[in-house]
Order: sequence, then C-alpha cells, then structure tokens
Amino acid sequence: MSLDSVRTFLAEHAPDLEILETEARTATVAEAAAAHGVEPAQIAKTLSLRVGERVLLVVARGDARLDNKKAKAAFGGKPRMLGAEEVVALTGHPVGGVCPFGLGQPLPVYCDVSLREFDAVWPAAGSVNSALRIAPERMAALVGAEWVDVCQTVAVAAEEA
Repeated sequence: MSLDSVRTFLAEHAPDLEILETEARTATVAEAAAAHGVEPAQIAKTLSLRVGERVLLVVARGDARLDNKKAKAAFGGKPRMLGAEEVVALTGHPVGGVCPFGLGQPLPVYCDVSLREFDAVWPAAGSVNSALRIAPERMAALVGAEWVDVCQTVAVAAEEA
C-alpha cells in the first residue's frame, strides 16, 4: 500500500520521476547506498519525530546526525524518534521505507540544509526496497518542505561515531 501511495503521489505531482525498485533490501543508509551505487551521504533519510504533541518529518543526508540543540531551537522542543508502529500509523510507510511522498496523513516536512550539497539524492519510496533519484530543491518543493539547519556537520558526526 505504501509504495502504491508514493506511485499515486508521483503520478499526480511528478510523473517524470521513476521509482527504482531493487531486489536488495534498502532499509538502511548503507543498504540503500550499496543498492543504488551512490555514497551514503546521497541517501536522503527521513526521520519521524515527535516534538511535544506535534509529529514531523525531517529529511537529511544519509551520513548526518540530528543535532539535538539545533533541533530543539528550530522546533521549539526536544525531538524524540517515533516507534516503528507509530511511524507506520502516522506516515503510512514502514520503517526503512519512510519518505515525504504519499503520506497517510498530512505532516509537516523539513529538509535539512545538508541535502543542498548534492545535485541529486535518493530518498526511499514507501517500501524497504525502493527509492527515487531527485534534486533536493525539487523534493522540498514537491512536498512543501521548509529548509532547516538541524543536523551536525559531517565532521562532528564522524568524530562522535
């Protein structure tokens, strides 16, 4: 169903975009990067967060980590990751296939400025073995996303790993 909702969304809003389905599982950044032959940073991962009573999505580059201080300032409270069941219930997508397209209900979407480094990124497409190639600016425009700076710089994230 989730993959179908993404197909429906794209057919209406961006019929030129092709969903790339693979035999390989692409639920993690590493799996997706290997399956699509790109750097992990080019995978656009979608984080499902709760801030107080609000649920929101943040799309960031694959190797970025959420910066709690920046996120708290941007969203007005401490963000917490949703549990797997809540993710499916609120987005309509399974964990590993969450994307900002074809959501089960309208949710605010934010794109981290870290994505702007790339001409193209690969977000999931509603299942654990699908994605699509898209320019970050176009992705943000398609889903009405707001640009935010809520991730650690890659150098900081690497040092903490």
